[in-house]
Amino acid sequence: MTEMDSADSIVRSASTSANSRQLTPGLAVILVLGATATGKTALAVRLGLALHGEVVNADSRYLYRGMDIGTAKPTAAEMCGVPHHLIDIIDPLEDYSLARFLDDIYHAVEVVGSRGSVPIVAGGTPQYLRGFIEGWRAPEVAPNLALRRQLAEQPVGDLYARLREVDPESATRIGPHNKRRLVRALEVFVESGQTMSALQRSEPPPYKLLRIGLRQPRALLYQRIDERVRAMFASGWLDEVRRLREQGVTAATPAMSAHGYREALAVLCGT
Repeated sequence: MTEMDSADSIVRSASTSANSRQLTPGLAVILVLGATATGKTALAVRLGLALHGEVVNADSRYLYRGMDIGTAKPTAAEMCGVPHHLIDIIDPLEDYSLARFLDDIYHAVEVVGSRGSVPIVAGGTPQYLRGFIEGWRAPEVAPNLALRRQLAEQPVGDLYARLREVDPESATRIGPHNKRRLVRALEVFVESGQTMSALQRSEPPPYKLLRIGLRQPRALLYQRIDERVRAMFASGWLDEVRRLREQGVTAATPAMSAHGYREALAVLCGT
């Protein structure tokens, strides 16, 4: 990714934390939103070229190095010289939290704005986008891997029922099927003694947000997704997943929650 403007240095040099943000009032930020295959990446690049802008990624799948084909990560050619941030910043086996993402994205937006460029946030992952727009202050609770494994062994219905007892607000927001987020909410409660909802205070950023939402007719969208998936397999998606497996990535690795990766891994494992 030759056109990314020192993404690692931007992330690593972030000096703000989720509890002490210094954001620029009135900074104009463009948000490009939409479902998979609606053309967000292409529009963000066009806006970057037209407005002297820089793209800030808000898609969790693009964060991971070595997960390029199955995520439809933009190539250097597709970036057209427009600087991109928060792409290829972590390894698939590395833990990455919502709190860290919010630190990273606010810092990237501020860096872009400080040089007179227009930040163009493109995405992405609904929880990440909502956290950015609403200014969540996510709980900074360190992962407890032993506790996570213990919770993950329980049926998702039991986890949901338990969370409803201690934190009904978070249970309602997460829903009964997202096991990974249910585990995290319970982990936060056990480790901190406080609920996720109590810790996730909100303070919307003082930005001027211009939201651009993209939609496609359902039939056309499904056709584009089908074509994209065929192109992924033709480009070596299974080989990419094989390399991830050789690095120690398993179906339980959070990075593999990206669409299709666990299914591709199951194909390789013959299950």
